[in-house]
Amino acid sequence: MKKEFIDKIISVILFLVIIGIFSVIIVFLMIALQEWGKEEDLAFAETTQNVADSSENEKTVEDDIEVPAIVESPLSSIEKTNTTTNNNYSNVQVDKYFYNQLEEESRIIYRAFESNKEQMKTGTYQIELGTSFSDLLSQSNGQERLGEYYQSAIEAYTYDNAEVFYLSPRKMYLNIETTTKGGVSTYNVFINSGNEANYLADGFQSKGQIDQAVAQIEQVKNQILQNKTGNTYEDIKMVHDYLIDSINYDSSLSKQNIYNVYGALVNKECVCEGYARAFKYLLDELDIPCVMVIGTGTNSQGETENHAWNYVQLNGSWYAVDTTWDDPVVIGGGTVSEASRYKYFLVGREIIDQDHSPSGQFTEGGKVFSYPNLSNTSYSN
Repeated sequence: MKKEFIDKIISVILFLVIIGIFSVIIVFLMIALQEWGKEEDLAFAETTQNVADSSENEKTVEDDIEVPAIVESPLSSIEKTNTTTNNNYSNVQVDKYFYNQLEEESRIIYRAFESNKEQMKTGTYQIELGTSFSDLLSQSNGQERLGEYYQSAIEAYTYDNAEVFYLSPRKMYLNIETTTKGGVSTYNVFINSGNEANYLADGFQSKGQIDQAVAQIEQVKNQILQNKTGNTYEDIKMVHDYLIDSINYDSSLSKQNIYNVYGALVNKECVCEGYARAFKYLLDELDIPCVMVIGTGTNSQGETENHAWNYVQLNGSWYAVDTTWDDPVVIGGGTVSEASRYKYFLVGREIIDQDHSPSGQFTEGGKVFSYPNLSNTSYSN
């Protein structure tokens, strides 16, 4: 009996010891699992931070830029060359009306367009600006300011250069690549078509098509300018008369190239912007100072609408010419009187200010450009 009692006590002690051992093991395992979970959480947090840093390095300002929708269309692959050089295109000489009103940052971008004019006919060529804007982009509002400089540059370029009809500025994007090493950031800037197939105008798909279109425009130009006299007044009148005699005003607003020189000179159909661009293009070829003007016009029915016309310099003074309104659409046929044909030819402020209101701000929130001071009175030959 005594032996059985002792055996029971030993059994109970062994059971308690085993329970204790298992309890210690379980506690140890729980502590180990908890520590392992903490390490996993930390590893995940570090990975998330690295991903965030990577996306910041690829940030662009393309979505913050509003540019004038002047032309449009599609192609393929972007030609990209990495660069960390300071590309300010200082070797490119430009002396054009709106360019001369730009800040130096905008002039760099404008000169880049001018330097790469031929390559841009592909619609996919990438324009490298390198690290030219690193000092600017290191500032807190640097991206916003660079976006404004870019907008001003592309506006000035398209209004100074009527012959560059093949670009669609709304499909051109400013990109900023940021590389940070040792706490120092380097900014590489370039312009391309972003996610668009290309930045060509509607109706054009390749450089070959652009070259063919340029050849067609130049053929028409040569036919017109073979009649030049060397007398500035007569040559301005010749261009004015050719445009109003050969172009039909497009009222559908749905056709391709109605806003550019190709539509005006080759298709012979355009809206006021096409007339104004063609007039400037031809006078540029004649070395007669001419600028394109945008704003509003109030027609004979009292309706005010967006409009484009020109200012041209003659004998040291500036005068307005509106080839669109000198080519009115005659309802029911008939001919235009001589008075109507030259109503807006070389006129001064006394005439043009009655129904034309110029605006130097090409896009909402954009730079406000200035126009030449017009003569108060019209030109008298």
